Amino acid sequence: MKTLSALLFVLLCLFVSSPAFSQSGPAPAAAPTPQEMALSAAIAAAQQVLQPGPHDVPLAGQAVLRLPAGYGFVPAAEAGQYLKALGNIPGDALAGLVVPLENQLGEWFAVVEYVASGYIRDDDAREWDADALLASLRAGTEASNEQRAQMGIPALEIIGWAELPQYDAGTQRLVWSIASRSNGQPTDADNGINYNTYALGREGYFSLNLVTAQSLVTQHKPAAHTLLTALQFDEGKRYADFNPDTDKVAEYGLAALVAGVAAKKLGLLATLTVFLAKFWKLLLMGVVGVGYAARKWFGKKAAA
Repeated sequence: MKTLSALLFVLLCLFVSSPAFSQSGPAPAAAPTPQEMALSAAIAAAQQVLQPGPHDVPLAGQAVLRLPAGYGFVPAAEAGQYLKALGNIPGDALAGLVVPLENQLGEWFAVVEYVASGYIRDDDAREWDADALLASLRAGTEASNEQRAQMGIPALEIIGWAELPQYDAGTQRLVWSIASRSNGQPTDADNGINYNTYALGREGYFSLNLVTAQSLVTQHKPAAHTLLTALQFDEGKRYADFNPDTDKVAEYGLAALVAGVAAKKLGLLATLTVFLAKFWKLLLMGVVGVGYAARKWFGKKAAA
């Protein structure tokens, strides 16, 4: 059985608690929790502003995302509402969300951010130590677990690299992925995973963080690469346009970019694993109906 994102879990709760379902199925589900209600409201808000591809999406005055057909873009305000409902704290860097509109609806979403860090030197990419980076990731995650506890979200444990950091000096693009799980999860559980891609520019960088299940990351990572290729910096904002006499240079390089921001981004995984634990029985009862409801939810906007 495929693992679905929180989007489908919310739709499933709405579906199984409807009168039509109750008449022919098990007893009605319990009243929705405040988080489920917040997620439902966030999804409805996102549906109202969804921009289906093909569509050119300007991003942060720095670049354009040439969104292909089959993908949808949710602007920053509504994207932030959705992420907050998932238990995250969206920052000013958030530019929006990308979601699939067709066969893979609900199986992943991608968080798009722009960080005005300044020009990031990439010299250390030739010499970085993957083991040292992993140790830094673990330390950063442990430090952020206290905040997760305050938010009622389980602490995270780093399992290891799902994909070692790979940097293309010709295109200034970075890819890496880490596997993690919530504390207490079985070692063989299908945990959430972040597949991280970055594009460096003259004044900062974009990150496209694809969130999915570990069992599905191989299937869905081509979508992350498609979006990374579709992201094009504006003329004058490209990495090659850097002017050492006038431009700001970031205080950190690529290695610190990986080790320093990952612990924060891994928070996107926590609520997904909570939902998996809570609603797996409901999935067995209604996954077909959920798929239909989800397609109807976003398909209405896409058709328009």
